[in-house]
Amino acid sequence: MLALWTKALDWAKDEERGASMVEYALLVVLIAIIAIVAIRLAGNNVSRTFSNVGTQLSGTN
Repeated sequence: MLALWTKALDWAKDEERGASMVEYALLVVLIAIIAIVAIRLAGNNVSRTFSNVGTQLSGTN
């Protein structure tokens, strides 16, 4: 009976470990999505700023 109880406890621990791994994977995916969106938004703004600076510098010549 003790062996059965030990196996059941081990299975529960493995189940929690698997759930934690899934939770960490979801967090990594969420952080990656946020980073991609932030880079795209910042990239567009930086590109627009450089274009404006280039246009203004061309107009002064």
